[in-house]
Amino acid sequence: MLVNGVWKDNWQPVQAKDEQGRFIRQTSSFRNWVTRDGAPGPTGTGGFKAEPGRYHLYVAYICPWASRTLIARELKGLRDIIGVTVVNPRLTNQGWQFGGYPGAQEDTLNGASYMHELYTRADPHISGRATVPVLWDKQAGTIVNNESADILRMLNSAFTDIVDEGQDLYPQALAEDIDSLNEYLYTDLNNGVYQAGFASSQVAYNEAYEKVFAALDAMESRLAAGGPFLFGDQLTETDVRLFVTLVRFDAAYHGLFKCNRNTLKAMPHLHGYMHRILALEGIADTVNLDHIKAGYYSIKALNPSGIVPAGPGKL
Repeated sequence: MLVNGVWKDNWQPVQAKDEQGRFIRQTSSFRNWVTRDGAPGPTGTGGFKAEPGRYHLYVAYICPWASRTLIARELKGLRDIIGVTVVNPRLTNQGWQFGGYPGAQEDTLNGASYMHELYTRADPHISGRATVPVLWDKQAGTIVNNESADILRMLNSAFTDIVDEGQDLYPQALAEDIDSLNEYLYTDLNNGVYQAGFASSQVAYNEAYEKVFAALDAMESRLAAGGPFLFGDQLTETDVRLFVTLVRFDAAYHGLFKCNRNTLKAMPHLHGYMHRILALEGIADTVNLDHIKAGYYSIKALNPSGIVPAGPGKL
C-alpha cells in the first residue's frame, strides 16, 4: 500500500482483519462527484461538471467493483463520452500494472506504469491502497472518485443533458428498496465471497460461507417468484451489483474462494438471470473470462503456484 505517498512492501490481498479473522475492506479515498452543473454531489467538493471527453475510467476486467462502472457506461450510452483504460489482470508486487497482457492497455493518458502512480499524482502524500475503478478528470489532472458505488450512480444521472439513453438505474420510486437490497447484497454476497476467500480463521470462513449461500438462495427464490429482474421489469443498479458477482462465481469464487456448496449453474433462475443481463447490448464487452481467471489465480496468498485452471471455458 501507499504510506505518505510512498509504496511500501509487496501487494497483499488482505487489507485488514478483525480479532476473529474477518476480512475488512478499505474505505475509498476519493469521493468527489461529477454532476450535471459541477455542483458538489452527496460527498466531496464541487467543480466536476459533466462534459464530453473530460473524464476517463481506469478499470480491471477481473474486478467486480470496476465492472459495475463499465456496465453503467454501456447502459447509459457513454462510450463516446468517457474513455477507458484496462489494467493487467495479474496482481504484481506493486498492485495493478498497465500493459503486459493480452487485452490490457498501456496508460497513454498519464504515462504511469502502475496504478499507485496515479494516486500519488492526485495526492502526493496519500496513504492507502491503489484500487480500481478510478474516475480520472483529464482537465484537472486528478482522481475524482474511486468508489464504484458512487461512480455507478453518477454515470446514471450526471450526463443526461449530454446523452440521455437507457433506463434510469436508480428511479426515485424504488430508491428506498434499492438501497436496502444493495446493502444486503453487498454485506452478504458481493463482499461476502471475499470474506470467505480471505478469511484467516475457520469461524470467519464458516460465517461468510453461510451468508453467501443464504443470499444466493434468497435471490434464486426472488427470481423464481418474479423477474425478469430483481424489481420486476425494471433493470436497476441492484441488478448490476448482483450480476458482477454472479458472472465471476463459477470461474473464481467457487474454487479459489472456497464458496463451493454448489456452482451457479446449479441454480437455474440465477444462472438464467445472469445470461439475461449478459445478453443486453454491450454487456458482454464488459466481461472477460480470461482476465477474470488470470487475475484471481494470480493472488499468491491463495494460489502460490500461479496455475490457472483450464475451466470453466464459458459462462
